[in-house]
Amino acid sequence: MSDLKIGRLVLSMCATNCYFVYHEGGSDCIVFDPADRGDYIYEALKSKGFSVKAICLTHGHFDHIWGCSKLRALSSAPVFALDDEQQLLESVILNVSEQAGRGCTVKANTFVHDQEMLELNGFKIQVLATPGHTAGSCCYYFPDDAVLISGDTLFEESIGRTDLPTGSMSEITHSIMNKLSPLPDDTRVYPGHGEQTTIGHERKYNPFWRE
Repeated sequence: MSDLKIGRLVLSMCATNCYFVYHEGGSDCIVFDPADRGDYIYEALKSKGFSVKAICLTHGHFDHIWGCSKLRALSSAPVFALDDEQQLLESVILNVSEQAGRGCTVKANTFVHDQEMLELNGFKIQVLATPGHTAGSCCYYFPDDAVLISGDTLFEESIGRTDLPTGSMSEITHSIMNKLSPLPDDTRVYPGHGEQTTIGHERKYNPFWRE
């Protein structure tokens, strides 16, 4: 176990979880899914003494990216996203931002790939492609800490919706079976909406879990 710490801001009309991950006592952080009001995220973290060094997206829906461009502009932090999500990130139709009333697109600085091991801010982070909520949804797994940032792939006793563009129920259950089921039961799961859970709890109580 390292000295990993996780903070949360709940933002946007969808009550989306925006996480910031940092070393205990450190001043640099990684932001996951800047859901809205990038200037607020920047100032809130700055007021706590944090500097944003990277921005990671679990997927490209509007309620996970509305704050991305502003936060990147203010912090100069690069944006990471799964390669299969590029089309959705760059389309106001596919990412549903136009329908939600505020068109928004994001061009990632770096596209990552399934199983790629990132080293960001002193953390090892494994990219797990988990299509289903969107074609390019992914989770970020911290193997040294048994922590999973799951986006909208996995919630407490539920999963993300699959009725929006590029979504697929068969793919999301396949992702859970092949990518998340192998993780240790004590893995702490930080979802895109709602409260923290564990892989063990979901294995036992999630009605969508398939092994």
